[in-house]
Amino acid sequence: MIRELILKNRSYRRFDESVKISSEQLKSWIGLARLAASGRNMQPLKYILSTEESKNEKIFSTLAWAGYLKDWDGPVKGERPVAYIIQLLDTDISEKFYCDDGIAMQNILLGAVEAGFGGCIFQSVNKPKLMELLCISVRYKILNVIALGKPAEKVVVEEVKNGDIKYWRDEKGIHHVPKRSLDELILHL
Repeated sequence: MIRELILKNRSYRRFDESVKISSEQLKSWIGLARLAASGRNMQPLKYILSTEESKNEKIFSTLAWAGYLKDWDGPVKGERPVAYIIQLLDTDISEKFYCDDGIAMQNILLGAVEAGFGGCIFQSVNKPKLMELLCISVRYKILNVIALGKPAEKVVVEEVKNGDIKYWRDEKGIHHVPKRSLDELILHL
């Protein structure tokens, strides 16, 4: 079961905007993040949730969508995320977050996938602009943004060929994600 969830947990960049996500659903996924391991158990992560169209537009305007897809500026209206989660570091608690952010983000996305949704984690964010647009206090540092919705694209995992790890889309719009082989990942020293 966990393998199937992980295989479904891809970086989706196109969504069906007619399928909404409730604030309660977002809160339930933050509940999964809350249960994640935390370095020194400091729990310095906080979250801003958005399901409001006007707030979503502001967040959308600060994201860089797909570095390897040079001729694509991101999803068009009708294919945009219906919800976002902004992950923040509360510097009043700690200046360090170790690997807490990644563990929490994975928990959130696995919860989303289990509920039939998907998402994409962004670090390519115009953070100063987002801080200003949402009036976020300097006490917080933006770590990641997750775009969420009902996936409106097919994403397939395949083996890396000729050392090329760049994701790409074929003529049918299927998103291909090359992954290194298990033999390449395990070092026999």
